[in-house]
Amino acid sequence: MERISKENYYLDIAETVLERATCLRRVYGAIIVTNDEIISTGYNGAPRGRANCSELGYCSREALQVPRGQRYELCRSVHAEANAIISASRRDMAGGTLYLVGRDAQTGELLGDATSCAMCRRMVINAGLARVVIRRTRTEFDVVMVSDWIAEDDAAGG
Repeated sequence: MERISKENYYLDIAETVLERATCLRRVYGAIIVTNDEIISTGYNGAPRGRANCSELGYCSREALQVPRGQRYELCRSVHAEANAIISASRRDMAGGTLYLVGRDAQTGELLGDATSCAMCRRMVINAGLARVVIRRTRTEFDVVMVSDWIAEDDAAGG
């Protein structure tokens, strides 16, 4: 039996976490790993105590035909990355890796173009994480160095 890579092992766990997500458009799961230990997990869903889109039966961004990547303030959900960061201390996350997996909520297909939004990228930077590993296919993934996000943000004037 061939042993699974560490990256795909952790991505599989993040993919299991996304099964708790409540978004009607795209579901995400994230885990934070430091020194080969899972520090926290997160999935996208409404803040504690608020109704989820899946319970309401509609997505406000979809109802308003908001294009992907725009007007996140209209969304009820807290993103998976943010929820994972909220659930951990910076001391435990510093130098760690966030693993991220996304699926289309309707079809269940993996999102080959999954990435973190600008606000989540800022949270990842402030959390002190070093890398983000994003699943592209069942076995393929991208490794993003957080320092690259910092450089891109500075170059863009953001």
